[in-house]
Amino acid sequence: MKKDQLLTRRRALLAGAAAVGAAGTAGALAVALRDGPARPVAPAPGSPAHRPLKPSAYRLQPLTGYGAPRAAPARTPVRSEPILRVSGRGRTMLLTFDDGPDPRYTPDILDTLAKYDVRATFFVCGEMADYNRDLLSRMADEGHVVGNHTWSHPLLTSLGRRRIRSEMERTSEVVEQAYGEPPRWFRAPYGAWNRAAFQLGAELGMEPLAWTVDTLDWTTPGTGTIVDRVEDGAAPGVVVLSHDAGGDRSQSVRALRSYLPELLDSGYHLTVPRRRYV
Repeated sequence: MKKDQLLTRRRALLAGAAAVGAAGTAGALAVALRDGPARPVAPAPGSPAHRPLKPSAYRLQPLTGYGAPRAAPARTPVRSEPILRVSGRGRTMLLTFDDGPDPRYTPDILDTLAKYDVRATFFVCGEMADYNRDLLSRMADEGHVVGNHTWSHPLLTSLGRRRIRSEMERTSEVVEQAYGEPPRWFRAPYGAWNRAAFQLGAELGMEPLAWTVDTLDWTTPGTGTIVDRVEDGAAPGVVVLSHDAGGDRSQSVRALRSYLPELLDSGYHLTVPRRRYV
């Protein structure tokens, strides 16, 4: 066979192979476009997987990457005194509970708040929160705010900076693990604030919140006395201090059942604090 004939035959074979390859590729693309993306493989036979529990709407957060980009969080200001009152439209008040959570009293308080669809703020001690993380999870599910009340409830004005930082940091870690986010509010035990407490709290991203009306329920003055102190002190912007741990708090539980519906009937809006800096 002559050289020109060999070259002509080789070109024909190569052209035929290319045509076959192109046809195969086109066929594959046609199948992909017709059938759509591959379907997931059916699960193996056996017991059906448990469906995840639907979280409360209060815990739902937008996924990262959706929506407009968020600005960098502003630095928490260092205050020289705690916040005593809150601003808000109308007759707004805050109910706060310190020293818990305590499985003997906190669930009853949460039940009463849920009955009237009211949110409150709980300033928890780390050592109590560590043993009762389920109660912090419930607080998150039901829309309450959890604040930092140190680890062991010491008198901060008698401690050095290192110890104060430890008390705050340990509690913030437990709150973040059980509640789902770090605390944004801090309350000094006994209301004893100092410069170090304000500075360290701000470094941890927390605002200092005190109170306007002290029920003195820790003295167990009687359910009626606690009710009278709350109702007599009620006013727009008031922050009420009560306790859900640290002793016998059965009077505090009963008092809440009495004064909460009275406040609502009087037109008060009971809510949680809002941050100006996020």
